[in-house]
This record gives sequence, structure tokens and C-alpha cells, in this order.
Amino acid sequence: MEAGVHGVAERRLSKAMGGALVDALAMAALLVAVGLVLTMAGVAPQRTGTHAAIILTAVVSLQIFSGNTGIVSFGHAGFVGLGAYVVGLLTMSASVQASALRNLPTLLAGHEMPLLAALGIVVVLGIVVGVVSGAPLFRLSGSGASIATLALLIIVYTVLVASRDITRGSQPFYGVPRDVGLWTAIPVAALALAFARIFRELPIGLSARAVADDERGAAAIGIDRRFTTLFAWAASIVVAMAAGGLMAQFLGAFSPKDFYFGLAFTTLAMLIVGGMTSSLGALSGVAVTTVVIELVRRVEGGGEIGGIVIPPVFGLTEAVLALSMILIIWRRPEGLCGGRELNLLKRLGLSGPPTAAAEPPARTARLTIRADGLTKRYAGIVAVDDAGVELPTDCITGIIGPNGAGKTTLINMIAGAVAPTSGTLAIAGEPVTRFAAHRVARAGLGRTFQNIRIFPRMTLLENVLVASRQVVPGLAAAERAAMRELTRVGLAHLAEQPAGSLPYGLRRRLEVARALALDPAFLVLDEPAAGMNPVETEWLTTMLAKVRAERRIGVVLIEHDLKLVMKLCDRIVVVDHGRVIAEGTPAEVQANPDVIAAYLGSRTSARVLAQTEQETKPSNPTGEFSHA
Repeated sequence: MEAGVHGVAERRLSKAMGGALVDALAMAALLVAVGLVLTMAGVAPQRTGTHAAIILTAVVSLQIFSGNTGIVSFGHAGFVGLGAYVVGLLTMSASVQASALRNLPTLLAGHEMPLLAALGIVVVLGIVVGVVSGAPLFRLSGSGASIATLALLIIVYTVLVASRDITRGSQPFYGVPRDVGLWTAIPVAALALAFARIFRELPIGLSARAVADDERGAAAIGIDRRFTTLFAWAASIVVAMAAGGLMAQFLGAFSPKDFYFGLAFTTLAMLIVGGMTSSLGALSGVAVTTVVIELVRRVEGGGEIGGIVIPPVFGLTEAVLALSMILIIWRRPEGLCGGRELNLLKRLGLSGPPTAAAEPPARTARLTIRADGLTKRYAGIVAVDDAGVELPTDCITGIIGPNGAGKTTLINMIAGAVAPTSGTLAIAGEPVTRFAAHRVARAGLGRTFQNIRIFPRMTLLENVLVASRQVVPGLAAAERAAMRELTRVGLAHLAEQPAGSLPYGLRRRLEVARALALDPAFLVLDEPAAGMNPVETEWLTTMLAKVRAERRIGVVLIEHDLKLVMKLCDRIVVVDHGRVIAEGTPAEVQANPDVIAAYLGSRTSARVLAQTEQETKPSNPTGEFSHA
């Protein structure tokens, strides 16, 4: 009976996904309501609304990619144009093709498809085009990827102009049926908005947002940046080409310049005005700028207002749009919506954080990380020299050494963040042949960083959820697992707060919770007590001891706090000048003359270690955080 209830719970919609669906329905209802008002307003407002709905679809395509990955794309306008030409060719009548495109290849001639069938082909073609164009593009990241999207815009434009037999070159491409009206454009725009809102909460959307916030932190929880970015790119290209298909049958005649820098600037400006990181931002940006553009165009052509004659001012629309974008960037960098979605369920008090899941079962097998002969050279400087170490589960191992000894470089090689110059590494008996942080994380290693790497624009729950989703099937179950780890570190009451609002000490706890959400066989902590006060350090000690006891995982600790290391660790590895000079129990290490000579070097340090040897283990065996 209990298993049946649990199964039903597993199949329930996650809270985040339920909220996304409600938001999608609300935005679709808003579009329908606007459409009904425009239907009663006359032909001209309907054409304006139809064009705005098509532009909204194009802006949403940009939001799906740029809003989630953080890479600003200048190339989506070109793919809108590509979709327009594809639909134009597929839906054009044979008689018009015979006169307008006399040299059209036989393969492309005479289809005369209905719009829906043509859009279906555009979707399939969009997937192919997205994958082919994105595969080489996203070996780059950041500004390099943005510049590459600009190059793609120029390439697509050049191809359209050069393909005269197919596109009529720079001359108008005419004869396309004008079958797109308000009630064709609005449903497509609503579907695009719904997809964008839901994409944000899907595992791939969470991963994309994590990569945008911190690429190295995302890799440490098993996220493959290239795959994630490529997926978002391909999905956005599909929507962009669908928008182009609608634009083709709305305009009836067009040329490549209609899908060049002007459209790229307009769609990007609209998204920036509304807010790049949310589908609500795309909707509000298009709505506000459409109204502004319509008002400015009445002045742009000149006329008389209140007896004052205003001459024509060409380019006024673009100038006002540019000024609006600059003002938004200056006064409200995250746009009119502040980067937020509707989140209706939360606003109405109908949704709260999920309940915490039960503890995962303890590991029964004893696993090890084994490194042999690891060496890392940087331009002649040897950071790690022929280091060999074995790190078992069900054990807390401390790695200590002077500043610059090579501890972090050693851990970075073990975690896959740095490829060794030579040497071998095996995790749980499996050799690591391709060093990449996301592969090592998936093999069972969770880690924190010396410099904290959280995802500041995501909530605490999302920070941990994006990690738990890598190992827990089902979003609802992953949410409960994430809440379990937030509860463990005393942050459950802040689950819905942005991670960027946390003070330093709580950020440390969040990073630990995120690493534990991977349910790792090995937990690697790089100076976790840095910046913590004595109370927080004591809490960290008891929490790690409890996790080790309950899950029987291996904990690896790099720490300069000697009292913490000697009190907590079962084994200690000492590194000096890139070499492992000693390993053993705390007592054995304290008595080792090489350690005393290389690391301690003073009577004060020796006295500190002697004192810590006499101290007992933490008195709080539960490891639970007290809010007192």
C-alpha cells in the first residue's frame, strides 16, 4: 500500500512545472483577450496585432536561447528569414512560381502546401539547421559565441541574396499567399510563450540557467555545457523559423533585408526592455515597444499637432527604440519585469516549497579514488609532481600543506576540472580517460570550491534542484531530494529566496547542500570553513560527521584550520611542493619529521596540533543546525 502511494506521488506534477503551466495558460488567455478586443476594433488594429504576435514569437525564440544561456544572439533574425523563404516556397502556387522563379530547382517547385503542413516541415528543418549551425558554434562561450551568432546572421543573409534562382536575390520575393491573420498568429505566439515558460523549469532549462550563472559550478554537478547550450540553440531556432513562416504569409512579399540588422536590433531591443531572462519579459517587452512604435510612427511622417507643423523625421522609430533600451539598461538592467515570471500560484499562496525526501540508503560497498603519478606542469612550473593518493569511502580524509603546495591543483585534477600532464586516475574502479568535470561528477564525485560558486540568479531550491535532477528521476522527486539537503544545512526556510541575496556563510552551506544533492560517493570540500565563525565551523564539523556516518561516503577536506582537520579527519595526506610527503592517521602525521620540517616549522603550530589531539569529537552527534 505504501509503495502504491509512493508511486502516485512520484507521478505527480512537480510544483515548479505546475506553476509554469498555470503561467502559460494565463499568458495565453491574455493574448486571446487582446485578440478579442482587436477583432472589434477594425482592420488596421488587427493587422498591428497580427504583426505584434508574429514579432512576439520571434522575440520568444530569442528569449529561449539568450534568456537561459546568457549568450546574447544577434543571429536569430537570419533564421526568421530562412523560415519565411521556406514557407514561401512551399505554399506558393505553381503558376506564380513559373513566372517569378523560372529557374527554381524541380525539388522545390510545385508543392502548394497549406500553411500548417509547411510549418511542420519548418519545425523539422529547424531542428536540423539548429544542430548543424550550433555544433561548431558552441565550442565557444560568452562574447565569443555572441560574435559567432553575428557571423551567422551575415552568412544567412549572404546565402539568401546569393541564391537568386531560389530567393530572387535582393529583389522582392512575391506571390506568397497571405493567409495569416490575427487568429493564426495568436495561437502560435501562445504556444511559443508556453514552451518558453515550461522550458525554463525543465531539467535542460535549469541546466542552461546554471551554466549562464557559473560555468565551472555547473560542470561540477554534472552539467555538460556544450550539450545544454546546443539544445537551447536548436529549440530556439525552431521557434524563430516558425515565426518566419508566419511572417511570410503575413507580408506576402519580402526580401533578405527584411530579416537583417533591422529585425535583429528590434527583437533584441524588445527583449531587453521587457527582461531577457523570462517569458513574461518577452511578452511585456513586445507589448510596450509595439505601443511606443505605433505612437512614434504617427510623428515620424510629419504633420500638424496643436497648430505646430512637425516635419518628417526619418529614423525616429529606431532612435526611440534605442533610447528606450539604453534607459532600461541604465535604470532597470533586468528589464521591466525584473527577470521574474508571473508565478501565479506562489502569488496566490497556492504553492509552497516541496516536502523533504527521506535519506538515501547508505552505501554498502567500499569504493576508492586512486590517483597514480599525477603530474601537472604549467609552462615549466610543476604544480603537482608525481602525486599518488588513495581516497576511500566511509572515511574523512584531510589534505593539508603550505600555501602553494599544490593541494587545489591536485583536487582539480581528481575532480576533472584540470587535465593532468601525466598520470592515471580511477574512481570506484573505473579509469578516467577523458578528464571533464561533468563526467567525473556523474561518476560519483561532488565538490565545493575555494571561491564559492553558486548560481546567484536562481533560488536556493533551484540551486540544489539542478544538482539533484542529475541523479534523481522525475522533477517532483528531485524537488523533494533538494529540500532534504536544504533542510540538512538549515536553509529550508529560505528555499524560494534568490541565492545571490545570501551572506557569505550561508552561501557556503548552500554549496555544500548542492554537492550533497548529487548523492555522491565522494564529497570533496575545498576550504569549506573559510569565512565561517567558530559556531558555524562547529556546525560544519558535526554535519560532515553525520553525513559520513549515515551515507558511508568518502569526504575529502582541504582546509587550513588545523584544529578542524585534526578533530574531524580519519586520515590526513600532506602535500608539499606538489608532492605527497606523508599520509596516515592524525597522530602519525603529527609525529612525521618530514611534516614537521616542511609544514609545521614552528613551535606554535606544533603546540596547536598537540592541543587538538587532546580535544574530543563534536558534542552534537546529530549534525542538525540550530537556529538559535
